[in-house]
Amino acid sequence: MNHRTVLVVEDEPEIADIVRQYLEKDGYRVTVVTDGDRAADEFARLRPDLVLLDLMLPGMDGFEVTRRIRAAGSTPIIMLTARDQEADKLIGLELGADDYVTKPFSPREVVARVRAVLRRARGGEPSTDVVRVHDLEIDPVRFTAIRDGRALALTPTEFKLLLTLAAHPGRAFTRLQLIDQVQGYAFEGYERTVDAHIKNLRQKLEPAPHHPRYVLTVHGVGYRMAEHLDLGAETRA
Repeated sequence: MNHRTVLVVEDEPEIADIVRQYLEKDGYRVTVVTDGDRAADEFARLRPDLVLLDLMLPGMDGFEVTRRIRAAGSTPIIMLTARDQEADKLIGLELGADDYVTKPFSPREVVARVRAVLRRARGGEPSTDVVRVHDLEIDPVRFTAIRDGRALALTPTEFKLLLTLAAHPGRAFTRLQLIDQVQGYAFEGYERTVDAHIKNLRQKLEPAPHHPRYVLTVHGVGYRMAEHLDLGAETRA
């Protein structure tokens, strides 16, 4: 038994029940709520290790629930979305969700995603070496990222992205490569979500997010960590 706690927020009883059964079979302690208002209250009470969150809910919608969870910290969030809600996926990711699963889904896939996201939240099994580049110090064991002496409040996905890029200054990563590094799996169509995570990372990392000097875009490819800081980027904002 792993004794990790998952809060499932899903208003369709059949889906909620089968997800609960599969998670409990895998050793998780599961609490199910069926509306957004109760989700916010139960999250504050339970402080789960992960939240599995449907976006379309009675009462407070999943977007507002995500905002409230993110305001309270970096608890991992996996969204449940309908197949035709591409815009909703991107909004949810920009609000700070770590991953999404598209309905209809396999319950085994949900369990695999929960395992992967929690593994990232615990640091997975990466190198234990502290990465230092520019004025950044990233410690994969303590799960801390510090810029110029100030701690950055990153989600597990943002942390792994920063760690991957910072460990290889100057190297260009494609979106699929970054997703594979962060999630442990990658497939066509999913790589576009990297842009939302990078946007969030820049908001927390860059002095001037619209003029990034750490995480740079490589047009037609993906992203890279700057080899040398452009100290004029902040003044041009």
